[in-house]
Amino acid sequence: MAKSDIHVTPQIDEKKQEEIMAKYDREFAYRKPSGFMGKGLMLVAICWSLIQLYTAAFGVFPSTIQRGQHLGFAMFLIYTLYPVRKKSKSNKIPWYDGILALLSIMVSGYHLVFYKEIIHRAGAYTNTDIFISIIAVILVLEATRRIAGPVLVTVASIFILYAYLGPMFPGFLSHRGYSIYRIATYGWMSTESILGIPIMVSSTFIFLFLLFATYLKKTGIGDWLTDLAMGIAGGATGGPAKAAVIASATQGTISGSSVANTVGTGSVTIPLMKSIGYRSEFAAAVEAAASTGGQLMPPVMGAAAFIMTEFTNLPYVSIALAATIPAFLYFTGIFVMVHLEAKKQGLRGLSRNELPNPIKLIKEKWFLATPIVAIVWLLVAGRTPMRAALFAIIAAILVSFIRKDTRMSLRDIVLGLDEGARSALPVVMACACAGIIVGVVTLTGLGVKFSTGILVLSGGNKYLAMLFTMFASIILGMGMPTTANYIVQATIAAPVLVELGVPIIAAHLFVFYFGIVADITPPVALAAFAGSGIAGSNPFKTGVEASKLAFSAYLVPFIFATNPELVLVDTNAGKLIGALATALIGMYAIGGGVSGYLQTNSKGWERILLMGGGILLVDPNMMTNIIGFVLVGLVILLQRIRMKKESLIAG
Repeated sequence: MAKSDIHVTPQIDEKKQEEIMAKYDREFAYRKPSGFMGKGLMLVAICWSLIQLYTAAFGVFPSTIQRGQHLGFAMFLIYTLYPVRKKSKSNKIPWYDGILALLSIMVSGYHLVFYKEIIHRAGAYTNTDIFISIIAVILVLEATRRIAGPVLVTVASIFILYAYLGPMFPGFLSHRGYSIYRIATYGWMSTESILGIPIMVSSTFIFLFLLFATYLKKTGIGDWLTDLAMGIAGGATGGPAKAAVIASATQGTISGSSVANTVGTGSVTIPLMKSIGYRSEFAAAVEAAASTGGQLMPPVMGAAAFIMTEFTNLPYVSIALAATIPAFLYFTGIFVMVHLEAKKQGLRGLSRNELPNPIKLIKEKWFLATPIVAIVWLLVAGRTPMRAALFAIIAAILVSFIRKDTRMSLRDIVLGLDEGARSALPVVMACACAGIIVGVVTLTGLGVKFSTGILVLSGGNKYLAMLFTMFASIILGMGMPTTANYIVQATIAAPVLVELGVPIIAAHLFVFYFGIVADITPPVALAAFAGSGIAGSNPFKTGVEASKLAFSAYLVPFIFATNPELVLVDTNAGKLIGALATALIGMYAIGGGVSGYLQTNSKGWERILLMGGGILLVDPNMMTNIIGFVLVGLVILLQRIRMKKESLIAG
């Protein structure tokens, strides 16, 4: 009988967790000013959150004011909180960062003060406009470098050079070129670049959903979900690893960072996985792969999903529904690998006496899930994402009062405003810097040129074009935030796939997926490296293991791009059920091939048949399904015969 009062506690203390997150994610490598300065910065962050809540309740400001003040708050906080060098240990704010913070207020305030004049000038910009624009672009690039690293800034800088040096580029890439003044003013004075669609979505939807996630954490839902997952799956074969998959899938609603999710959930699950016999690399890889997939899991997906609504002109509910089956297949693939590895090694689960009672947990704290249910219901009912997030934030605060141990104090509520604002900083800067890239693409017509180039390079072959897009997404994602990577690919690559006949939702989910899995793809697999810090494993080997575990992430996008039934395009209930059933069997077969174990240890040629048959089964086509069933069935039959012979010899 399980003990109802058992709580699965982290084996890694908070200080160690913070060190690991700061090492692998620049978002967590910040100063901690004390005294008056610390309180002042907290007040700035709180004011920012309150302004965002005000606009959600009473309507947004004019576009450049709304977006400009949003970015101004973010840059001010970054220059005061994040040092020039990531490894800096000082908590003091140097004078030059103070100047940069004040300049951030100046450039954002310029839109507030001269909003009407800028509109009336309609492109005939003054010398002051040009000066402000140049400073703003530089500030955006440096703030992005401090919180997101050099890759995104380098890519944005290359695009700026491309806009300036247009005539020097060969062939279809050539264009007439633009002056620095034109590039800068287009970047800051228009709503086509830095203050374009990405920052618009950030200043309206994304910030509020991150604030919602902050308050969800304060209710204790993260611990509750981890305990619930452990109570449900912890006693099964390889239980802690299965619990890690379930917990990380649900935690994705709360944490938009694969590194933070890996460290937060992994501090509980990784030591438990190791305790029952999983290898260190495998334990860390399970957590990294599952945590990375959290951003793919509806209903509240990563920040990029909100930007997807603008690029595709589809409501968020449609995107969340379309993403449901691919996300389910992603986690099914990991779950299968965990199960087969446990069977292969003969690993058991934890004793029921060591685990929480899931029924008791649900009875005691079911209400913690109501804010998530509320936000889904509001979105389905047609409320705007802003209003849905606003009401969900209120719901999260109110439901916390149901029990004393979940109740938020006034201090918790106020601190939530501060923490929510800080959690938004990397997303805001990713949107702003990616906006520079979008602006250059629009200004130079690069999108059309790039589409033409890819079509020529691929010979009009859809699969080759998807392969090029996959590599581009993964390579960019190795050093670029998921949100920025998606924006770049949605601007340049997704239109090519659409032109080749891929449905728009499938094309955008395709680039979204591969931007996310970069976090577990060596050589720069940040989530896997963070997991290795907890497990004490080799970082590179952990990344390789995570890539194997997440095989579904590399396969499923190709399947739904060519067979859009899986993203609910042109389908019906019968076709959908059939496609899902064969896909699940296919995932199990592929897992058997990758792990080298199905019913028993597989021979090399059996693994090839399993992977080939599994891939054919995942493809929802009658002929491929028949061939897939034959191949997988043959392996199952041969393994049963072999097992029977071995049993007779042993017996």
